[in-house]
Order: sequence, then structure tokens, then C-alpha cells
Amino acid sequence: IVPPLINRYCKNLWGKTCFLNEIEKNNTLFFTKENTIRKCMCPDSINDCDYSLANLICNCMTVLPYTVDKTYYNNLVIWFTETDMLRILLNVTSVHNLKLSLCGTIPLTTKYLTIWGLQKLQIRSENNGLLKQQSLTISTSCDNGAQNKLTSYKVKSMITHVAVLDTSLFNGSGPLKAYSVENISNISDQFPYLDNFFTPSNKSCIITFIY
Repeated sequence: IVPPLINRYCKNLWGKTCFLNEIEKNNTLFFTKENTIRKCMCPDSINDCDYSLANLICNCMTVLPYTVDKTYYNNLVIWFTETDMLRILLNVTSVHNLKLSLCGTIPLTTKYLTIWGLQKLQIRSENNGLLKQQSLTISTSCDNGAQNKLTSYKVKSMITHVAVLDTSLFNGSGPLKAYSVENISNISDQFPYLDNFFTPSNKSCIITFIY
């Protein structure tokens, strides 16, 4: 049951950036407004960038950008209009299946964003009235082969997936591309500025560059 105070927050919500954590019955939705974030619980899935519907059916509260808890998700949808807030949200998130929907205008400022745990990515954007939707599944050698049937759980439990996303891909009309580098150990030595919250030092890493 959502407290009445949180319900009142939602009735006045008009934001620019948000993300959805798709769970069984409720979706967790984040909108950003200026330097704050609204965290909302939504009873149903919402069409991409439909802020009016989100405002009507969700119950919300305010959180500060740098106080969002670091969290693991299986499925996550992010609506965004600019890359700075998207970077803040992805820095505190580990997600297997991610959908990014650009709800603003292009061109976007080019940035390279880190996504922890990513295995499947969907993107949505609109350019000159043309809707662009693409998807990408990250497949590596440890995901294939007959031996994987016996060792899949053990191998995958020792591997961390890290994706680096070039946000300029939202500005163009070309296909979504990626390449992966496997068996990277001591990732903190190779990439000293990465937050290692999601990466224990004893794990091997797979880094995928998406552009």
C-alpha cells in the first residue's frame, strides 16, 4: 500500500528522464527534474516517453541523484533526454536486460557510459519523424558449446560483464554494432576510474564496446 504523501507527489509529476524496473506487478519508474529524481511505482507497463500516462497512474517520491542506492536488476527501461542524468543512473545500476528510450531531441552530447552486467540491449529514438528501434544480444564464448551445459553456472558466476556505450549512436541511422574483449583480469588496473562496486577482484571480466 502506497502512503498518501507519495501519491500526492505523483499527481504533480512532470519530469524529463526516467527509468523503469519491470517486475511482476509494479514497475519502478524514475523521472528527473532539475537536480532531483522522482522515484515512482507504476501498476502497469507504460508506452515509451508517455509522461502524461506515467503522471496519472504512478505513485512517486523524491530522491537526490547521488543518493540512489546501487541496485541489481534483471530488466530495466530508461527514458532519458540528456546523457548526464543517464550516466548517473547507470553508474548505480547493474542490469541484464536494458532498454534505453531517447525522449528528447538529437544530437546528443557524445559520452561513453558504463553499463554493468549487460547481456541484452534495446534502444529507441526518433530522428526527423522516423522511429528507430534496435536490439543487441551480447554473446561470448562462455555462452556457447556443449561443455556449457555442465559448467555454465560455475563459469558465469566467475565472470562480470561490462559494457561501454557510445551515446552518439542515438544521433545516427546506422545499425547497432558491438565487439567484446574477453578474459580481462584485474579490471581495476586496466580501467582505474571504474567504480568496482559490482566487480569483486577475483572475477574475470568481459568488456563490450557498443557503438
